Amino acid sequence: MIRMYLLWMLLVSSLGAGAQGDKRVDEKLRRQIRENEYFSFVKSRALEIMKTGFNAGDGYREVWIRDYNTFIELASHVFDKEMLKENLLVFFRMQGKDGNIIDGFTPVEKISKTKTSFDYSYIFSDLEPRYAGHKNTVETDQESSLVQAVYKYIACTGDRAILQENIGDKTVGRRLEASMQFLMNDRYNKRYGLITGATTADWGDVQPEHEWGTAIDEHTHPAIDIYDNAMFIIALDNLMEMMPEFRSKWEPVKKETEKNVRTYLWDEKRKKFIPHIYLEGSPFPADFDENEIYYFGGTAVAIEAGLLTRKEIKESLEEMVRRVKLAGAATIGLTLYPPYPKGFFANKGMNPEYSYQNGGDWTWFGGRMIQQLIRYGFVKEAYEQLQPMVKRVKDNNGFYEWYTIDNKPRGSGTFRGEAGVLYTAISMLEKL
Repeated sequence: MIRMYLLWMLLVSSLGAGAQGDKRVDEKLRRQIRENEYFSFVKSRALEIMKTGFNAGDGYREVWIRDYNTFIELASHVFDKEMLKENLLVFFRMQGKDGNIIDGFTPVEKISKTKTSFDYSYIFSDLEPRYAGHKNTVETDQESSLVQAVYKYIACTGDRAILQENIGDKTVGRRLEASMQFLMNDRYNKRYGLITGATTADWGDVQPEHEWGTAIDEHTHPAIDIYDNAMFIIALDNLMEMMPEFRSKWEPVKKETEKNVRTYLWDEKRKKFIPHIYLEGSPFPADFDENEIYYFGGTAVAIEAGLLTRKEIKESLEEMVRRVKLAGAATIGLTLYPPYPKGFFANKGMNPEYSYQNGGDWTWFGGRMIQQLIRYGFVKEAYEQLQPMVKRVKDNNGFYEWYTIDNKPRGSGTFRGEAGVLYTAISMLEKL
């Protein structure tokens, strides 16, 4: 029954012939793809760094589910399925009693014994004593990321038996469903019929109220955004494909979420998603027009969730390209534009403008937009927008977490999320 993902990967061959539009892959473009000077280097380098571990990159000791979800396909070319599965099972062993999923895990012995104001509140489980977990509660993508990662694991390996594996008193399949139920119980707003989280910059996991900013507390401004809800929709699709017995329960939820996204989050006049619906007021000044900001990553994930028409995808790409030029940035991996003004986030990593999640350039999400352009038949555009992303991998001899407005690498130099999305995007093009 794991058809959707496989069909999604196979569909690109028919898309090139105009299955969803008039975008054709002519021989000239095919030759450019075959002979591209960067593609073989990027794929080879991606496989090399994947061999060195599953943590997010050299700046992180943890294995993060939001990252693993984007490089598990790459990992499947390097590791056997038992290794891939074991990393997934750790998240289930550390699942909360309410169904919530941790962000990441790290060996217990690597936890610092020296406490600082920026330490995680570590999570421990009798089912998995080897590791300590943590959860950035301001974000609402951990549960959805795990469902998607298991779906990709099955698509890559054919191992449906993982769904029947017992973890404590529940199977993996039942635990996946419980993670979606957690979102309905703990992160669902009945007024809007959408999933909630804290106020963050697009897909980011830093709220504005604190210097660290990763945990919901009494200062948090709860909000609704497109990224969390698009991830939820994709996860529900994946869950129902893996386990059809849940379809009667979750199909209405998925359809209602899709409808409410279009009703409340899509700005039809501006042809963009609004940044936030605030449930208890905004953390920003009253005279600040947040809807001037365009969320690149959330838009890309919304396209993956099937929330935009082909015409709207084209308009979204055009708007991304326009704003990249206005910013003077290098790629459509730009987090958002314009950035939040200096001082709007207490976390120093979010200041000044065009820093980290506040307008940094992340291939981790830009590469996902490339994948969706290919999926919907915008192959020429995908190829063109991919070039500056693969070029800087070779120029910097590595996969960096993010890039400054003038295209300088920052953060981890072995960022596996970037490697994963680029490897998949290039592979999709090469299959045309």
